[in-house]
Amino acid sequence: MDRERQKKKHIGFHRSLKRDMTLIYIILLGATLLACWVVNVCFLEGSYFRYKEDNLVEVYRSLREAFESKKIGEEEFEDEIMRLSNKYNVSVVITDSRSNTIYSNIKDPERISLQLRDIVFSRDKMNRESVVETKEYAISFATDPYNNSDYLIIWGALNETSFFMIRTPLESVREAVHLSNSMLRLIGLVALLLAGVVIWFVTKKITDPIMSLVEVSQHMAELDFESRYCGDSQNEIGVLGENMNRLSSKLEENICHLKSANLELQKDVEARRSADERRAEFLANVSHELKTPIALIQGYAEGLKDGVIEDEESRDYYCDVILDETRKMNHLVKMLISLNQVESGQDTMRMERFDMDELIRNCIESFTLMCEQKGISVFYDARPGRFVWADEYQVEEVLRNYLSNALNHCSGKKEIAVRLEEQGEKLRIAVFNSGDPIPEESLPRLWEKFYKVDKARTREYGGSGLGLSIVKAIMDSLNQEYGVRNFEDGVEFWFTLETK
Repeated sequence: MDRERQKKKHIGFHRSLKRDMTLIYIILLGATLLACWVVNVCFLEGSYFRYKEDNLVEVYRSLREAFESKKIGEEEFEDEIMRLSNKYNVSVVITDSRSNTIYSNIKDPERISLQLRDIVFSRDKMNRESVVETKEYAISFATDPYNNSDYLIIWGALNETSFFMIRTPLESVREAVHLSNSMLRLIGLVALLLAGVVIWFVTKKITDPIMSLVEVSQHMAELDFESRYCGDSQNEIGVLGENMNRLSSKLEENICHLKSANLELQKDVEARRSADERRAEFLANVSHELKTPIALIQGYAEGLKDGVIEDEESRDYYCDVILDETRKMNHLVKMLISLNQVESGQDTMRMERFDMDELIRNCIESFTLMCEQKGISVFYDARPGRFVWADEYQVEEVLRNYLSNALNHCSGKKEIAVRLEEQGEKLRIAVFNSGDPIPEESLPRLWEKFYKVDKARTREYGGSGLGLSIVKAIMDSLNQEYGVRNFEDGVEFWFTLETK
């Protein structure tokens, strides 16, 4: 739920970004259009008037040039005046001092002639507003009382007896300004609408990749590096997406390395803790195993020294106990040294090829006397030529531990059987002894140091609980398999060796 909420929050953020960008563009465009409209309203009409003033001055100069060259009335002059009149929408009248028309480009010049007379003799000041006045001409705004229309006029004297007036209507200027402002408003509204739609899609094209990048970054923040940016743009966003993909891969790789290193560190810590626990347990077991024989030796030795035993037979018994416990301690120390050498790698394995059948027969022969004393029968189907690859000395140690273990726990039919079984390129050696099966819960712990299933019985025959631990260390060093399994009438310990 939190992840979905965060995702919606980020999507909402980008929708807001899209809306904000669209609004910014529309506001900027609207402000630009509004500024254009304000400039149009405030300055367009004045610009038109100045343009018309320039037109009137141009027509005046053409008129004066023709007047001075006495071309007025000629066809060429009339064509030129007609062209300028059509081009600039002006009316031209030239009169004498009596308001008689000398030249006009309109059909009814009398009314304009009278207006010119009124202006020249200053009887129409209330109906005109001066704009420009020079020695040659004057430009004014004037109202024609006959049609109540406003004009921009230029008037003056061509000589002492000839006067001129050129005028252009202002209504067309005002209509043009009004039309221009109206069109600008209409075009502005249409432009705003179209720009809003276009900008919306443009910003969507920009923000969609950003939204994709945000989703990728959200996955990265949650240590999910499967998400990748899939955009195909070649701009800065595309480059950023590729960089984020590379960053995601690098982070995933580094986190994998960190996790691996952390796992190894945990394993090392666990191994060290386990080693410390084993060391403490080992010391406790060694102390326990040595405590009893040391106490017996001390007690019997003190008895001999104090002279509590007077007869020779009792002193011999005390000495036999001391010697027996000393032998047990010596055997325990030798077993510990052997185990330590194998586990620490100090006892280097020397691989050689030897006859396993011969080794088994020699070991059985060395146990014959002890087996006869306990009434135990040993069975082995001898087959010479069973060659294996291993360290012969270490394999003999394993086999002797198995035989010794079988001898000490043999009961019931009192039989020990050694079996060989070929398994491909390996030879399986098994030592079976009749008797009670080992409790199932004890089977996995048999290979632990000082572990004893029946401590009282082990103490009886002088076992230390290290024999099977030595077997485990040797077989692990040889990288071979070993194990134990129960039968209804006994127990079998086994191990394998390479034949090739």
